[in-house]
Parts: sequence; C-alpha cells; structure tokens
Amino acid sequence: MSNPITSTLSDEARKVAGDALQGSLVDLLDLSLIAKQAHWNVVGSQFRSVHLQLDELVADSRGFVDEVAERAAAIGVSPDGRAETVAKTAATVGFEAGWRPDGDVVGAVVANLAAVVAALRGRIADTESADPVTQDLLISITARLEQLHWMWQAQQA
Repeated sequence: MSNPITSTLSDEARKVAGDALQGSLVDLLDLSLIAKQAHWNVVGSQFRSVHLQLDELVADSRGFVDEVAERAAAIGVSPDGRAETVAKTAATVGFEAGWRPDGDVVGAVVANLAAVVAALRGRIADTESADPVTQDLLISITARLEQLHWMWQAQQA
C-alpha cells in the first residue's frame, strides 16, 4: 500500500525524524520487556521494592512507546514494533533468563537505562533541525528516563 498519511515535513526531515522515532520505539519496547522479565524473576531481600519499581518502569516505557509510535504515524512513518524488529535493532544490553538476585536486577536495569538514554541523546541531536517537535518528545522521554536511571543507581550506592 502506498503511504496514506502525508506529512508537513520535507522527505529528508521525515526520514531523519522517522529513523529517530523508529529507533526509540524499539528501544522503549525492549526496555519495557526487559523490565517485565525482571519483574517476574527478581528474588532477594529487596524483592518487594524492586518488584514495584519495575512496574513503574514498565508503565513509563509503555506510555512512551505509544507516544513515539503515534508521532511516527503523524509524520507519515509506519511504526514497526514487531518482536523480530525489536530483537534485531534495539540498543538495549538485554537481561539474563531465570531467577535473578535483586542486586543483579538493579545493575541490569541501570545498564539498560543508560544504553537507551545514550541512544536517545544521539537522536535528540539528529532531530534538532529536522523536526523540533520530534526532538521535544525525545527530550521529555530522556528527562524521565534519566530521572529513573538516577533512582536505580541510588540503590547501588
């Protein structure tokens, strides 16, 4: 099917913004999946607090996913959140299978948040002149993920 959604952006700007949004989409989808996997498998003396904190990360990530996908659609870019696409292209560092001690879970969440934030910061720079609206969305997401990164790191101190 040809593209049924037109954009007010130039083709070049739409490509830059679309690539940034697609990359962000897969990273945020994978972050939500990693957090949910950790949520189901965390064990240890800090189980309850880490378990609940993971729910917060899942909720935030899933909300961001929808915002990013809808922004992509609004500029005429078809978002691709298929599992195959996420597995092949996400910038996350992953999460081990099986039961995981709470300290390992915290470390994995910190590493994955850092990876997603680093990728988002690059996309913020990329979209500065191409599409300030997309850039603004990525800035707001990055601000929240950096706040969460700080909170997760504080548990390691």
